Amino acid sequence: MSDFGTFFLPGPTEVRRDVLEAMLAPMLPHRGAIFEALFARIQDGLRPVFRTTRPVYVSSSSATGLMEAAIRCAAPGPILCMVNGAFSERFANIALACGRETRVVGGDWHQAVPLDVVESALRERRYAAITVVHSETSTGTLTSLPELAALAHQYDTAVLVDSVTGVGGVPVETDAWDLDFVLTGSQKALALPPGLAFGVASQRYIDQASQATARGLYFDMVEFEEFVHKNQTPSTPAISLLYATAVQGEHIARETIEARWARHTTMAEMTHAWVRSLREETGEPFCVYAPDHARSGTVTAIALPATLKGDDIVKGVARRGFVIGGGYGKLKSSTFRIGHMGDHTPDRLALCLDATADTIRELLAK
Repeated sequence: MSDFGTFFLPGPTEVRRDVLEAMLAPMLPHRGAIFEALFARIQDGLRPVFRTTRPVYVSSSSATGLMEAAIRCAAPGPILCMVNGAFSERFANIALACGRETRVVGGDWHQAVPLDVVESALRERRYAAITVVHSETSTGTLTSLPELAALAHQYDTAVLVDSVTGVGGVPVETDAWDLDFVLTGSQKALALPPGLAFGVASQRYIDQASQATARGLYFDMVEFEEFVHKNQTPSTPAISLLYATAVQGEHIARETIEARWARHTTMAEMTHAWVRSLREETGEPFCVYAPDHARSGTVTAIALPATLKGDDIVKGVARRGFVIGGGYGKLKSSTFRIGHMGDHTPDRLALCLDATADTIRELLAK
């Protein structure tokens, strides 16, 4: 598709041409002054996005890699996993796969896990860490982090945050909220190609990580911490993607992260209003899957009447020149998703919503 603003998948998101063209820059040694200058540019771009004075780790992997790193490098002890969707469920499964004693709380995909449920678990025993998905991509539900972090630290428990569809699109205050580990992927609200993950760890987390005996090698955050202060990565990085990251970081700085958050809020509110108007027009029970008070600014899952299937809507929208997402996990057939994140604008989103409405009208008329 030729026009920017037709790809509204909940990730990967559309990437601007100048960011893609940045990857045509030549290879260079990853140990040396030129690379270190490039890496310093990346740090200058990413620190304001994460709202931190700490270094930002750059991993040549998907975000799942840093999810595993967060678990492996956490202090010894059991892990408490907040589950309210497919990706928070994945975080729990990673903890289990890493051999950690794991307890799941929540399980209701219709809402964020209530804090009183979390506190009840914390009162029963001490946990080394809590896992939470900030913006649950499968449902479009947003979990409030400041209250969670404050609660966890009352019980000397670290907070490990998957903000894959949060960072760059909705407020994340790593330092002010005292988060222990926050991670994201390049291909979501940061609007970069897939293949990189970014993370920030508190000094407290890194100090405790040195006690973890199963950190492994590739995702050893203690080693990442050592190398990042030299503007280097522990192993050979995806250099072409780093060129793109430096360019996109400067683009975000020109927009400002606050303006970026505001633009995402505008697009989310547009989408929610569109769902309401669709319900009123058709008389069918279309609704935003996430509850009113806990909706992500980057992705919306729309629940469908029983007469419609998500895949049929996705295919019909594609015929009109736009890409949206189907439902995910157990919501595959009963929802579809629109990713309104990255460098998209309200004007282009309006065209996507129009194409989606036309598809739904056509399907209902059959």
